[in-house]
Amino acid sequence: MTLRRGSGLGCGQLVLVATALLVSACGGKPPPDPVPTGRIVHAAATETSGLAASHRTNDLLWIHNDSAGQPVLYAIGTDGRLRGTVRVAGIKNNDWEDLSSFELDGQPWLLIADTGDNKGTRKDCALYVIAEPDPAALSPDHELTTTVAWRLPVVYPDSSHDCEAVAVDSNEELVVLLTKRTQPPALYSLSLRPPSNNQTPAANLLTHLNGIPQPGPEQKLLPAPTGRFRAFPTAMDIAPDGRSAAVLTYGDVLFFRRRPGESWREAFSRYPEVLAPHGLPQAEALCFSRDGRDLYVTGEQKSQLLLRYKVLATTSQ
Repeated sequence: MTLRRGSGLGCGQLVLVATALLVSACGGKPPPDPVPTGRIVHAAATETSGLAASHRTNDLLWIHNDSAGQPVLYAIGTDGRLRGTVRVAGIKNNDWEDLSSFELDGQPWLLIADTGDNKGTRKDCALYVIAEPDPAALSPDHELTTTVAWRLPVVYPDSSHDCEAVAVDSNEELVVLLTKRTQPPALYSLSLRPPSNNQTPAANLLTHLNGIPQPGPEQKLLPAPTGRFRAFPTAMDIAPDGRSAAVLTYGDVLFFRRRPGESWREAFSRYPEVLAPHGLPQAEALCFSRDGRDLYVTGEQKSQLLLRYKVLATTSQ
């Protein structure tokens, strides 16, 4: 069934239709509920806002704290336990909001999105790329230090935006950024590689995301993430094979399927499939696993659950 912008479907109807689409994609079975795999209990990791899977080893995830935290990445297992910490020298955590992992030129990398801008006034938003540290060198007992390989300034063609959802498609050498506070959210793209002429190109507007479940009448009365802010995007990731993407909002996990030969503009222009509710009080971080079979989701509060969605049935279509 094709949903069109002029269809007149309400939010509840959209959710039902999207769920039916996902049931069909999963062979007639409803999408599975997320399963807790552990808790993030490290004392310093109190406001997890970015999450990325290691491309160097299985069962290792990278996280970071929100704004005004230390410029530090924390390596954790899929059980949430700390494996090690890595300080990024020479930069600050102004408002780190998302984290992506990818491979480029045969090497694994991590991209840190310092793109949070609650007031829409920042002129220094940027993406920082570092080589993914060697997992064998990690230890909970001592901190490693690394440096930035390259920096990508983030400038929008219209005005400044608050952005907490950033993902990398290394096959197309693109970074995609999704705005948080615009309705509907706007999706932009930037080149993954730094410009050769030392200029700062503006991000390219790709499309707007429609069909995101909106807060109901009662939710609109609650000034909480799962209330009136339910539809705000807080994280995004692209599967390693580039065939699907996921977006996290305070209320939902949204799945976008990419058809062969299709652009991200086209894939994100369709209404998303809505996965089972995550139920987190402040969901802020999401990533695909290294093999693309799972999605991991967590939130920004202390001792937050780490959830896993099995998405192999959807990504293998």
